[in-house]
Amino acid sequence: MTTHKEVSREQWLKARLALLEEEKAFNRQRDALSAKRQALPWVRVDVDYTFHTDDGERSLAQLFAAHSQLIVYHFMLGPDWQAGCKSCSFWADNFNGFTEHLAGRDVKMLAISRAPLANINAYKQRMGWRFGWVSSLGSRFNFDYGVSFGEDERKAATYNYRTTAVGEELPGISVFAKDNIGAVFHTYSTYSRGLDMLNAAYHYLDLVPKGRDESELDFSMAWLRRRDEYEG
Repeated sequence: MTTHKEVSREQWLKARLALLEEEKAFNRQRDALSAKRQALPWVRVDVDYTFHTDDGERSLAQLFAAHSQLIVYHFMLGPDWQAGCKSCSFWADNFNGFTEHLAGRDVKMLAISRAPLANINAYKQRMGWRFGWVSSLGSRFNFDYGVSFGEDERKAATYNYRTTAVGEELPGISVFAKDNIGAVFHTYSTYSRGLDMLNAAYHYLDLVPKGRDESELDFSMAWLRRRDEYEG
């Protein structure tokens, strides 16, 4: 690691306080942006999607359970894949333990993939995860919410609200709300770098001098392995 400029404690404190003012300004901007996100208009979901769960087939409305808000992590695990995407697994390592806190604020969170439920459960067991994870195999759900793509559309698909070449599966998060009479609405979706804010490990890396340390790699996440694949 290259060393940084060495200063006295007093000089460091002066620099730290200057950065603190910028951090506070950023937090205020983030709060304002969150308020705009929460104020977005809603789109009614009229499609009758069916999901395969450990408790049998369920509709999108039933996935909410007793809650009025639903967060879906679109996990990259295709119908014939034997293991989940490394990047999605990195994100999912953050999920254990906090979904219960979300439930305390009227939010159900779960992952959805197109893989058969048996494949999902096998990978979930391998990784030691407890969060809810269901299969959308046989439905248009992943396609309609911009994370799965047929072979004929991959050269010019819409992902992250722009046209680009894509693979079979890509990650994302979608948010839904249910009103008092049971109608379901799509309220928000984010993809690509929009998922950064939802990975606690990356935010911890942002605190250290080397940061994410990805600039010299062939691609930003070339270092990444599934949690049980690191050596040592």
